[in-house]
Amino acid sequence: MAANADSRRLARVVRGRGVRDERLLSAIADIPRAAFVPREMEGAAYRDAPIPIPHGQVTTQPSLVAQMVEALELTGTEKVLEVGTGYGWQTALLARLARTVWSVERWSDLVATARASLERAGITNARLVLGDGSEGLADEAPFDAIVVAAAFPSVPPPLAAQVAEGGRLVQPIGPGGRDDVTLFEKRPQGLVEVRIIVPAYFVPLRGRYGS
Repeated sequence: MAANADSRRLARVVRGRGVRDERLLSAIADIPRAAFVPREMEGAAYRDAPIPIPHGQVTTQPSLVAQMVEALELTGTEKVLEVGTGYGWQTALLARLARTVWSVERWSDLVATARASLERAGITNARLVLGDGSEGLADEAPFDAIVVAAAFPSVPPPLAAQVAEGGRLVQPIGPGGRDDVTLFEKRPQGLVEVRIIVPAYFVPLRGRYGS
């Protein structure tokens, strides 16, 4: 019960940061973040702060996750691509809000950890893939929404190509460490920048079309 109270408190903090999507806030209140962090960091799971995970990575702080996910405007019918699974909390939120989630992670141990956590949480509509997220998943494209949890100065061409017409993509734009989380939409002329959501600090996107 304590975890539920902590999750509800985290949802209130996120609401205080300006997030208004009620489905998203409900998912944050229901899905315990402590189940998606390293065991030794469970005590810090409900702070609005990033948490270190293996390979020099960090989880994205909850309010920033929420701002990025909210910008996708998910209604429950979408097929979503997530680049950077990490420990899977954002994956779990996306799975609650969309029809299907495909998530790509470059580290096999993170894939295994996230997959186990998602299974324990009863989430069955998330598919985790070990691979190069900068390449996307061409075999599963197009995607109604793509969210990238790492920074690069531009949207990698494969990801831009894999957004469905009318779809949305959210990515930190920058070198990693000083970035602008940016919303794009796929229009007839291609991927178009809509707005900067928030400045933030992200690890660089690694891969063939990354750093």
